Amino acid sequence: MMPESIFDREEERQGIRQRLAKKRPFLIHGPAGVGKTLLLRSLLPEFPSVLYCEDSATTHVVFRSLAHSLLRLRSPHAQTAFRNEETIKTKSAVSLKGIVMDSLNEGQYSIVLDHLRRPSYSFAAAVREMMGWGSTPVSAVARSSHMEDTGFLQRLYSDRSEKYEIRNFENLVAEQFAREVVARTNLTASNMNEFLDKILEFSEGNPGAIVALVEMAKYTKYRSDEHIKITPLYIDFRMNWKFAG
Repeated sequence: MMPESIFDREEERQGIRQRLAKKRPFLIHGPAGVGKTLLLRSLLPEFPSVLYCEDSATTHVVFRSLAHSLLRLRSPHAQTAFRNEETIKTKSAVSLKGIVMDSLNEGQYSIVLDHLRRPSYSFAAAVREMMGWGSTPVSAVARSSHMEDTGFLQRLYSDRSEKYEIRNFENLVAEQFAREVVARTNLTASNMNEFLDKILEFSEGNPGAIVALVEMAKYTKYRSDEHIKITPLYIDFRMNWKFAG
């Protein structure tokens, strides 16, 4: 059953599901707020052998996340090396990497790196090592398939078949979603129709942006009695969304 918080994304979920099942590296990309992480995480319970790294800022953060996942999955090598999750914190970066690599080599795992931050050459080298040493497929999630987001991992997903794009909603779906979010949050306003029109214009169909605009419209600074002050709301939204994305 699809989670209640996911709206009209069954085709995209199926696309991600098929790629996870194949256990081959792929790249999910799409703008901030489009729902990449939400869709991916909704499917992870179906794939217990997928090691999901929510934060992929550095190689050390990734290996620490993998160590926790391997321990929870009762990897024999990880259980021998780590008495408990607190023990992971005491290991040096080199030791941690060695334990994780050996654990990957003994099992049939897949890895997903979320929230890439323009990974460096050394980061990409570590990913290639994981893919080679343990024959572990490593997939990634980024805002785009370009160098500014995927960094030196870009060349690992150079083929079109290895990329899966999540796009903003089309106008009709975006309108339906916006009305559902308004109803769910019990937002009321005398200029609601005008506000909904502006939501579609401002958000460009991005579901995260739609939710953010509706949430902002509840604040008293953007209200005058039952009227939403659209222009100042939009100005602040653009500033906040720029930094959030």
